[in-house]
Amino acid sequence: QTMRREAPLRADVLAQAGQAWLLAGDAVRAEANLTAALALRPGYPDHLIDRARARAAIGDYQGAVADLDIAIAADPGRADAHIFRAAAYRYLDQRSKALTDVETALRLAPNDADGLLERGILRRLAGDNDGARRDWVRVLELLPDSEAGRLARANIERMDIKRE
Repeated sequence: QTMRREAPLRADVLAQAGQAWLLAGDAVRAEANLTAALALRPGYPDHLIDRARARAAIGDYQGAVADLDIAIAADPGRADAHIFRAAAYRYLDQRSKALTDVETALRLAPNDADGLLERGILRRLAGDNDGARRDWVRVLELLPDSEAGRLARANIERMDIKRE
């Protein structure tokens, strides 16, 4: 608040603080810092995407979608924004919008592990187990030791468990 630098630099510092709070597990403080950053730098896609992540972490999926709508309008080539919005739509039980977003993201970045993971989840929810498995196996081929790889492996295992 007392920094005497130009607004974009102050916004970036606040956004970094927001990211740090998000990593520390305090999404409420993250959202507050990112909101302050956006007051100094309105409409900046990076800050909107980060605030959407914070809003999703506190369960505000409508707020996340609103931020991602603005970010995508400003920069439609951001695969990450489409993937995050797909996940938010999934939590809002708007699966057709989620699938549209994740397909857009995968056209932009065909080997994006997070996009493949999300599409696999959507396919599984739609009953397309073979499609889900293909997506999750591809995640494991691309990034087996990542968080996306761990989640893909867990989803495959969950799908393969036979319930009596």
